[in-house]
Formats: sequence, C-alpha cells, structure tokens
Amino acid sequence: MGGKQLGFSDYEQATAKKQTKREKFLAEMEVVVPWDALIALIEPHYPKTSKKGGRPPYPLMTMLRIHLLQQWYSLSDPAMEEALIEVPTMRRFAGIDLVSDRIPDETTILTFRHLLEKHELGEQIFETVKAHLSARGMTMRQGTIVDATLIAAPSSTKNKEGKRDPEMHQTKKGNQWYHGMKVHIGVDKDSGLIHSVVTTAANVHDLTPAAELLHGDERVVYGDAGYQGIAKRHEMASKTTTFHVAMRPGKRRALPDTAEGRLQDLIEAAKAHIRAKVEHPFRVIKQQFGFQKTRLRGMAKNRCKVNVIAALTNLFLARRLLLSAI
Repeated sequence: MGGKQLGFSDYEQATAKKQTKREKFLAEMEVVVPWDALIALIEPHYPKTSKKGGRPPYPLMTMLRIHLLQQWYSLSDPAMEEALIEVPTMRRFAGIDLVSDRIPDETTILTFRHLLEKHELGEQIFETVKAHLSARGMTMRQGTIVDATLIAAPSSTKNKEGKRDPEMHQTKKGNQWYHGMKVHIGVDKDSGLIHSVVTTAANVHDLTPAAELLHGDERVVYGDAGYQGIAKRHEMASKTTTFHVAMRPGKRRALPDTAEGRLQDLIEAAKAHIRAKVEHPFRVIKQQFGFQKTRLRGMAKNRCKVNVIAALTNLFLARRLLLSAI
C-alpha cells in the first residue's frame, strides 16, 4: 500500500503500541494463507471488466481477503461491509484505504461468494490448502478419526417464501430435536488436520457418508458409537483397515467389575483419548470461527462455505508449524 495516505483512524492504529488480539491473528493469517495458490485458483473465473461498462471490478486479492475475514469473524454480507468501514485493522488486512479506495458494498461481497459457489471453488480451496500443507511435510496418512457435528439452521419462516430451508432436516440427539445440517469430517489421527469433509442434512446417519471420509490409505479408523457396524458396510468390504469404534455408552457402563471388564474399559478410554483429537477442528469451526448456525439457504451454498472453513481451520491448527518454518 506504498504511496497511499493514511486516514486519521489508520494513523491512530499504526502508532498504537499494544497489538490487539485481532491484529495478532490477522498478522499470523497473512503469513500462513497460501495467497498465490488461491489467487491462481480463482483468477480464471474472476471477471476482468465490469459487465455494464461501469467501474472496474475490485482487485481479486481484496475480495478474497474480505471473504476470508467473513469466515473468520462469522459476518453476514452487510455486517462485513460495516466492519470494513468501522474497523481499521480489517480494512488494512483487505488492502483498502479509506482516503483513496472504494469499500466493496454488501452486493459485491455477495457476488464474490456466488462466484465461488457457482464454480465449486470451496472444495478446490480446501484441496489447495491440503496440498500446501502436504508440501510442508504435513501429510495425512496412517490413521483417520471420523466424526460429525450438527449445525443448526434457522427454524424461522421470516423469509420471502415463508418457509424453512427445504434442504435442511430435523434429527433427534439425546432428548432434543435439531433442525439443520451435519458436517462430517475425516481427521488425521497424528496431525489432527481435516483431510475430508462432507455436508449432509441433519437426518442423514453418520454411517452413510463414512466411506467418503476415508482417503483409502489409512490402516486404522476411529469413530464414536454412532459408527457401530461400519466394518460390515459393503463399501468397506475390500479394505484391510482396522476399525476402532466406541462401545455404546450403556454397554460400557454395564461392564462387569472383573479383570476382563476393567481391561475393556481401559481400551475404551484409550480409544476415546485418540478420538478426542477430532474435537479440535470442531472447536475451531464452532467456537473460534463462530459457525454454529447456517446463514445461507441450500446445501450447495453451505457446502462451499464448509469447505472454505475446513481449509481455514487446517491453516489455524497448523499455524505454529507454518510460522516456525519461515
């Protein structure tokens, strides 16, 4: 941004001594995101000129940075536009200067997301980040932990059609009903990084997409009690994989207080200890990045978003290793 004048609030931020949490996070992401690879991926699909001969399109780098800010801070399109106006740190990260640059409005931000959805670039962003991590020695090979988490969808009917999202469904967990979708992930048991991700409606059983969560080379697969019977499924027939699936909680509680029963309980505890690694990515997705409820309607839009978030989750989980390698 050389040669640009700083606005007063930008100057204030630039001279402030203490680095805020947001500044620290964005400084790390600046370094760990493979910008060049992502730009090369999206550029062929990005318009070079505006359709109606109006203003030229915003730089692709600016729009990509804004899209990632949206995911990290769980912002709607209008909230993202406001944040760019109000938050100097975000504006600087996006490469926008209030004095000489226009700020993309919510429609421009929405159009960019639609571009990613239309060309299924969410999935490709996830694969590009995986390749980036793999090239830096973070390969995912020996073992996979599979798990799923529920993401609620608005049950409200306050939309134009006055209807819930028809692609989202209800499911019961414990004694509670949930309306929404499921995010299923396959996580490497050593690195804790996500290597595969599938989105389904909430009423789809965890076992249904299980085969899609395996990369095919793993020797061992871990899953919670929801994956009981995985080894018997026809798509697993040709695999030499060992499956370690948790015992159902009621059955585990009923284990006898004998040497054999105690051994069984220790085995279950060991399996649970390994499976716990799958909770880290889910914690990042739901707590760190705030993705607990869908804002978009339809599975295609949410699939794109989930893939981008999975890619960003991997970069966040691997950031220490990536930063230390620089």
